[in-house]
Order: sequence, then C-alpha cells, then structure tokens
Amino acid sequence: MFRDRQEAGQKLGASLDLLHLKDPIVLALPRGGVPVAAEVAKALKAPLDLVIVRKVGAPGNPELAVAAIVDGEPPDVVLNREIVEAYALDDGALRVLIAQERPELERRRAVYRGKDLPLSVTGKTVILVDDGAATGTTMKVAVRALKRRSPRKIIVA
Repeated sequence: MFRDRQEAGQKLGASLDLLHLKDPIVLALPRGGVPVAAEVAKALKAPLDLVIVRKVGAPGNPELAVAAIVDGEPPDVVLNREIVEAYALDDGALRVLIAQERPELERRRAVYRGKDLPLSVTGKTVILVDDGAATGTTMKVAVRALKRRSPRKIIVA
C-alpha cells in the first residue's frame, strides 16, 4: 500500500491538512507511529510529541490487557473493566500487576523522552498517530488517557 512509513505519513499528513485543523498537536505511539507522525507533523506545521503506553497483562495471559499505563505526570492507569471482572481482580491484585509494569514504562520514558516533559494538549486538536492497529487496545487507552487532559478534539490517525 505504501513504500514505507514515511510515505504513509506524507499521504496522511496531506489528507489531514485539508481539514484545516485548529491548533493541532501530533502525538505518536512509539515505535512504529513515530516516522508516520513525523511526516504528519511536518505537513501540518504542528508540534510532535509521544504518548508512551505500557500494557498490563492478565495473570497467566500477558497478551490480554487488564489495564494500561499511559505516561504522564502522573501516569494514567486505564482499566479494561470487562477483563478485570472476568479475572475477578481486586484492587490489591491490580496494584501488583501495575507495579510490575511501571519499571518498563519508566525505562521507555527515559529512552524515548529523556528529561523532557510531555507537551500540553489542553485546548489542542490532538492527532494521535500509529502505524497500524492490530487490536486497537493501545490506541483506545491512549485516547481515554488523553481525554482526561482536556484536548479540544482527538483524531485517531
């Protein structure tokens, strides 16, 4: 469909530019979303930042997300209530599972962001970019967490 992520981002950016978005900010989901988002940000002449998400797997089934941690100050935890209920996880069990994933989120923050703080999305039109969506879980939790930060609008791209 596309030669590479750069071409995909250029085409996506051109399409989004036609929308004449007010006060856009482009947020990438690392790693695959970064080269796509960079081209979108360039096309929109918008700032580029990252949304770092770490899945919290179910006991015995790490690929099934019971929750996700979304980096920020403080980090947001978004629960998948259906899975939490299916596994009958209480608050204590959830705290343990989340605590197990925090070091990886912090490692990713250090690698991807260094000491830079996330850009504010308050009142902005957020374009949340990834290079694909197998299950959509990462994108969904990123959207839920971003909604708590008072953007004007969120566009999933």
